[in-house]
Amino acid sequence: MDLTGSILISMPGMGDPRFERSVILICAHTPEGAMGLVVNKPSHDIDFAGLLDHLEIPRAPKGRDIRVHFGGPVERGRGFVLHSRDYEAKGGTMEVAGGYGMTATLDILQALAQGDGPREALLALGYAGWGPGQLESEIARNDWLTATPAPELIFNADDGGKWSAALRGMGIDPISLSSSAGRA
Repeated sequence: MDLTGSILISMPGMGDPRFERSVILICAHTPEGAMGLVVNKPSHDIDFAGLLDHLEIPRAPKGRDIRVHFGGPVERGRGFVLHSRDYEAKGGTMEVAGGYGMTATLDILQALAQGDGPREALLALGYAGWGPGQLESEIARNDWLTATPAPELIFNADDGGKWSAALRGMGIDPISLSSSAGRA
């Protein structure tokens, strides 16, 4: 099973409050584990302008402003820019299935600060990570639903509506979900 480019949608019975009502884009999934970015939880600690100031990256008058998100609990001091495929940093951009790129170098922040860079982008601080077989076990335990994301879902500015929109995209009414799982 390779879920790269898919989204995980947390189920109501998710035991970890950090992932309650989360939508995670899986950026890499191999037998060695998986890595993804939460795309619907904005950071309340810092905004893009504050991050540029902290990193001492000058911002041009036409500089872009992108949303900063909680990307996951692993390496929260590290930033990952998830973006459209119209930007590539030499040796610094990882292609993600589904038409996305992920760049974790300062070049992309500098480009955005100058008003350049990718057409669509969001910055995730930290990431969600799973060891070998861990994600598969969580899916089997009914912690997550998996789906192919609608193109407009990932970069949609309505972070609060992404979880419900992802479920509706699967034909599921969020109100109909139960927090308890069963087996027939």
